[in-house]
Amino acid sequence: MREIQTSEITSTVSRLCQDANFYLGEDVIAALKKGRENEKSDVAKQVLDQILQNAEIAAAERIPLCQDTGLAVVFIDLGQEAHVVGGDLYTAVAEGVRQGYDEGYLRKSAVTQPYSARVNTKDNTPPIIHTRIVPGDQLKITVAPKGGGSENMSRVTVLKPAQGRAGVIDYVVGVADEAGSNPCPPIIMGVGIGGTIEQTALIAKRSLLREVGKPNPDPEIADLEADLLKRINATGIGPQGFGGTVTALAVHVETYPAHIASMPVAVNIQCHSARHKEAIL
Repeated sequence: MREIQTSEITSTVSRLCQDANFYLGEDVIAALKKGRENEKSDVAKQVLDQILQNAEIAAAERIPLCQDTGLAVVFIDLGQEAHVVGGDLYTAVAEGVRQGYDEGYLRKSAVTQPYSARVNTKDNTPPIIHTRIVPGDQLKITVAPKGGGSENMSRVTVLKPAQGRAGVIDYVVGVADEAGSNPCPPIIMGVGIGGTIEQTALIAKRSLLREVGKPNPDPEIADLEADLLKRINATGIGPQGFGGTVTALAVHVETYPAHIASMPVAVNIQCHSARHKEAIL
């Protein structure tokens, strides 16, 4: 049994919170540059140039890519042969978020009493934590700050099984069209199909951790991703809603077995600041 100290978890989460907000992933930058090459609108090209310049400035000066530094969403893959020592795992993660957002001068966006007083917690805790028990003796931590603009436009529903592939396409494209410029396109769309309401929402969000534009290994699902991307970009919303041919950089679809009587579908939209960083302890 391998031991992992909570102090190491805290310091790692703190660093990841800051790095995720300062450094846009190389896969996202590559997708933005490819979008710039494919874009037909001159105005949209200028917008994409500004987005890329913003990423350069953020990295050079270690300042946030966006003023909305998000709720701290943390994915944990805990090896079943690892033993966390020195305290509670979730407390250690929360302390890492607290330290990271304070040291990085990142905006604190978490509020309690969400439907009434909406009191700011002042340290961006508690984080949203999703944990999986996996083989091995390592601990993988992924911090994915999620901004309000894109999360607000995410949706979940339950379609009739008879609606099938066409129903999924109509629903997902409809969500993108309704969202318009609100989630700061060009967007990345995570789509979950199957499972239950909470499962499909989770796999939709987790799909956003995939390398941008990397197809699902299942050819049938990859074909659906390609069709969805084509349809979404045909809406003409374009970068930041100024019109154009690049409304989305990618669509990532994940599926899960469903009940014979239902077909849950979740859409989790990610803005162009597709922020997430990971570490393995």
